[in-house]
Amino acid sequence: MKHVKYLALVLCIGNLSPVMAQTASKSLTVDNLVAWQRISGQAISDNGKWVACKMEPWEGDAVVNLYDAQGKELATFPRADRFLFSASSDYLVVSQKPGKMIVDSLKIKKTKKEKMPMDALVIYSLSGGREVIDSLKTFRLAEKADWVAFQKGRKDSTLYVQPLNANLSTRYEAPAVKAFNFAEKSGMLYYITAGDKAEEKPGLYLLNTETGVKTLIKEGDGVFKQVTFDEDGANLAFLYCAQKDSCYKAMSLWLSQQGAPATEVAARGNRAFPKGWVISEHGKLQFSKSASRLFFGTSPEPRQKDTLQLAENRPNVQVWSWDEPVQYTVQDYNKEKELKRSYQAVYHINGGRICQLADEELSQILLGDEGDAPLALLSTSRPYSSSSMWEGRTRSDYYTVSLEDGSRKLLASADYGRYRLSPQGKYAYWYAETDSCWYTLSMADGKKNQLTTPASFLAWDEENDVPDYPNAHGTAGWTERDESLLIYDRYDIWKFDPDAMKEPVNLTMNGRKNRISYRLVKLDKEERVIDLNKPQLLKGFNEVTKGNGYYKARLSTAASPKELMAGNYMLRSISKAKNTDHVIYTMESFEQYPDLHYATLDFKKSIRLTHGIDQQKDYLWGTAELVSWISLDGRKLEGVVYKPADFDPAKKYPMIVSFYERNSETLFNYRMPEPHRSTIDYHLYNSNGYIVFNPDIRYVDGYPGESCYNCLMPGVAMLIGKGYIDEKAIGAQGHSWGGYQVAYLATRTDLFAAIESGAPVVNMFSAYGGIRWGSGLARSFQYEHTQSRLGGTPWSTPLRYLENSALFTMDKVQTPVLIMHNDADGHVPWYQGIEYFVAMKRLGKPCWMLNYTGEPHWPTKIANKIDFQKRMFQFFNHYLKKEAMPGWMSDGVPAVEQPYELGY
Repeated sequence: MKHVKYLALVLCIGNLSPVMAQTASKSLTVDNLVAWQRISGQAISDNGKWVACKMEPWEGDAVVNLYDAQGKELATFPRADRFLFSASSDYLVVSQKPGKMIVDSLKIKKTKKEKMPMDALVIYSLSGGREVIDSLKTFRLAEKADWVAFQKGRKDSTLYVQPLNANLSTRYEAPAVKAFNFAEKSGMLYYITAGDKAEEKPGLYLLNTETGVKTLIKEGDGVFKQVTFDEDGANLAFLYCAQKDSCYKAMSLWLSQQGAPATEVAARGNRAFPKGWVISEHGKLQFSKSASRLFFGTSPEPRQKDTLQLAENRPNVQVWSWDEPVQYTVQDYNKEKELKRSYQAVYHINGGRICQLADEELSQILLGDEGDAPLALLSTSRPYSSSSMWEGRTRSDYYTVSLEDGSRKLLASADYGRYRLSPQGKYAYWYAETDSCWYTLSMADGKKNQLTTPASFLAWDEENDVPDYPNAHGTAGWTERDESLLIYDRYDIWKFDPDAMKEPVNLTMNGRKNRISYRLVKLDKEERVIDLNKPQLLKGFNEVTKGNGYYKARLSTAASPKELMAGNYMLRSISKAKNTDHVIYTMESFEQYPDLHYATLDFKKSIRLTHGIDQQKDYLWGTAELVSWISLDGRKLEGVVYKPADFDPAKKYPMIVSFYERNSETLFNYRMPEPHRSTIDYHLYNSNGYIVFNPDIRYVDGYPGESCYNCLMPGVAMLIGKGYIDEKAIGAQGHSWGGYQVAYLATRTDLFAAIESGAPVVNMFSAYGGIRWGSGLARSFQYEHTQSRLGGTPWSTPLRYLENSALFTMDKVQTPVLIMHNDADGHVPWYQGIEYFVAMKRLGKPCWMLNYTGEPHWPTKIANKIDFQKRMFQFFNHYLKKEAMPGWMSDGVPAVEQPYELGY
């Protein structure tokens, strides 16, 4: 490899557009990032007349604002947590938390838990007035009725159930309640109570809020679990165990129909269960759509620990076996989940029959037609678990299973496809990575149909650059009665006959021609199929401009979608009112805050509701610009340059190159200011006089480091050639895969004055043999087939591992390095960061390492995120702007001082 002392290659592109002068004068600080308000939740009422929006800083108290259809702010709810509109759209219910500052001050005073302030519940009438319920413990709001149920007080377990109109004459109370919930589509409520001696027996009760009728469904002071309504609340199922210390083996299944007292329908020893199996307390209960079937879980009777042997007298050893189908580390990671694994069975309500469907050999099941289809899909990937750790993809065996008698039929063995079921369960369908084609299979007769061929339909990711089969673009969904499957290519939506008897139809026609990628927007979460006769909303991404648009399409015939709105912005977070054509959505660019807008589905008139952009008015705000250049191996590339607000092309600016893989499509992303867990904050650095460059990287199999160099370096050269970059003040920053790349670049060039490398791999050999502790998987697949892109093993392609490992050319590094790698990293073994640091220390090169103890792949605690941003900002300011070196860099923070000193 050639080590470049100074970058001389300069590429020229067109002149950049001028930036408007701004009157703001303040630079952002890390503290400003922490206080920045973002939209963390939004809702529109079912009648489309009201909108609620939650604004929240990264640390501190949130606020919910309520707006009407004209954009007028009607009410504000400080310290807000959850917020929900009622079924009638007449009420907004908001839970409020105690203020964070108050809680923190009480914690410092070591206030006891019972003395700490509690939440409150506000029931706000949209016709005026509000009710406040103090000392709130928990609450549930009925989805389809204007009723609320809640408990309050730390020691009081009384359940209160009342209408939202605060008519307390119809309020119900129940003592000593352990659990409660409403049915999904009615005002039926269940609750479990320990009872009291005077009025209420212990057990499970059903309350009909419409009639006020309360029914004792099952009396008992045992353990109730998995209480489940059918969709309409007419039927109720649950598990019950009378002996609390033997529930692991003595759970029984109970069913209540039409509000009648429950009857036991299945128990231990049922002949339909495999020998030694019991009803699992962990198995989810589920009614079929028609409520004719009840699904539940079974399992082998759990083993109990030997209480006659002391733990210290038993060896504590793990035994790893080379030929186990599931590697021990994966077993250990999933141990708790496996101890709770259950296998689905079905109770036929009308016939009173039970059928075991899944078992230990075939544990995964997919139900068709919401449980009403005659056949389900069984699968297992267990025999191929080990090979998936180096293949990077999981193979599975697939069977049909009859819900009537449990009989099975083999569909496929060792198949890479991820089989799914059509809504009515008539077809299994999948994308085959090995030939890049879509297939269906008739569940009724087993007939397999090939829907696409590589010659006729480009189903795969055309820009795939990993040494593996390309992924598909996915599907939009199925039409009614499973008549058609809508499949995406890179740009358009195509209609396919699942029996492959008809020619496919390009429904959107012009996507590829105009380089617009159309995708269906699902506005109704309850809709399971696509109605081709209804107008559909599409979202389009323009690959040339990087802008977004909304489009109208009637997919019953092929036609170019009608543009409703499109431009140089990013559209996100759209929600539709259930009963009207009103929607809320956000629109953003790098300079434009993603404020919430209100409109109808034609988007002819849009009202901005929130004013988050007002936070920017006092601060210097940068601009984003798309640029292009040619890589050293001759490929056209794009990237985004972020310039300071007061950019002057005659000046020289420090620059940070921040990147991962390909990000030019995020040109119009606002990049919400925040104390990021792993990257620089672009607005912070722009506001403080930095240019930020985010280049696209395209890879060649086997040479990820060289590919990065070939793409990035001429992009930097192109910007240097513009005359406004201080070539002695260029830094680079990346995390994880980005952290690897910046570490590699520092071994190839001394162009960079400083780099920050987060959670990097520097030794491909040792990393290949590591474990991803966040899953227990070996890391082999990442190098052979996915992101690390080496395309072979250390034994088949050792030079690739050597040449792409920064560790073995660390002696060439002339760049100061800041490493961040945490000791609980479940993605990249933190010993990679240690190898990096130790090598730099041994070579006598300036290097600092941050370890946020107990944190994973990146800091998750807000205090640690803030700390990381402050240290990284100081690090770059020192090397790129010649600011004073902070104490933690010049003097370190000794271990004995670490609890007391931060060294800022």
